[in-house]
Amino acid sequence: MSKCRAIAIVAGATMWNAVASAGEYEQNLARQLTNPVAALISVPLQLNYNSDIGPGDDGRQWVLNVQPVIPFSLNEDWNLISRTILPIVDQQDVFPGAGSQTGLGDTIQSLFFSPAAPTAGGWIWGAGPVFLLPTGTDDLLTTDKWGVGPTAVALRQQGPWTSGLLGNHIWSVAGDSDRRDISTTFLQPFLLFTTPTAWTYGLQSESTYDWENSEWQVPIRGVVSKVTRIGNQLVSLGGGVNYWLESSENGPEGWGLRFSLTLLFPR
Repeated sequence: MSKCRAIAIVAGATMWNAVASAGEYEQNLARQLTNPVAALISVPLQLNYNSDIGPGDDGRQWVLNVQPVIPFSLNEDWNLISRTILPIVDQQDVFPGAGSQTGLGDTIQSLFFSPAAPTAGGWIWGAGPVFLLPTGTDDLLTTDKWGVGPTAVALRQQGPWTSGLLGNHIWSVAGDSDRRDISTTFLQPFLLFTTPTAWTYGLQSESTYDWENSEWQVPIRGVVSKVTRIGNQLVSLGGGVNYWLESSENGPEGWGLRFSLTLLFPR
């Protein structure tokens, strides 16, 4: 074997190993994204569209959720995961005569205390408080209530599969006495499959039960995402469609859309 051929083979093998390592790294990031309490700094930007809102089904709504996730290491055994949801809303004709509104909605702030390692049975979990902050900039974009309650998540990751449930319950504790009280349960079951090429396919719901009005809102959603790079920035690009199986009297109906861009900052 000539010296040049040997060098070419070594160089090719080195390049192949580098590509394989990069692929495994992105696959690992994709799997971390399926875990709501992973020790990964990320900033999801999630754009949702729903329509057929209101008594006349004339309303439509775009909501851009800015959702920074910031983990803190408390010690060798425990992490604290901060998950924030700040909605930016543009909506129109959500009920007759309402016109259009654009601005901030109310913020949901969750804090999860989570073990740094899975349990002996492979379970990953976290629990803590959740807060409702009345940050809405329009009367139709805010509850004008402060709220608090518990939140928890439990999941398992087995091979390429991730399955679990995230939930919370919020009670209003202060705010405008002229606005209705809040007692809502949020449930998010999810089943996700991540491929070696860092694609993730999933089925999930983000259901809410309003105890004050005895009303469910239940969408079923299919999603797909891919971890990649834009320049030097690691990102996850995704999208999905949902169908409202159950909705409140004036809630959205039919089909909806979701687009997502998540900025990733591995430590």
